Amino acid sequence: MNQTNNQGDFWEALRNLRKSSTDKKIAGVCGGFGEHTPIPAWIWRAVFLILVFAWGLGLIAYIILWICMPPADEKVKSENEEASPSQEGRLDG
Repeated sequence: MNQTNNQGDFWEALRNLRKSSTDKKIAGVCGGFGEHTPIPAWIWRAVFLILVFAWGLGLIAYIILWICMPPADEKVKSENEEASPSQEGRLDG
């Protein structure tokens, strides 16, 4: 039963995976992995670098993730729009 819960956590983390807007060197892919997994971003960067030398797999995977992973701002923006009522007609003092 515990294994099923772990699988659910994995898929939930995968659905929430976003590029990092703060911890990024190139596009924020490894920073996003670092924020959403227990493995730090520097280890993800090392893994991708090692995979670059393994027939270029790291570079190919990084480019695919760069294109497919949504940015962190997109998720935060959509959550804020859903949580807050319309601000029309509000005067800021």
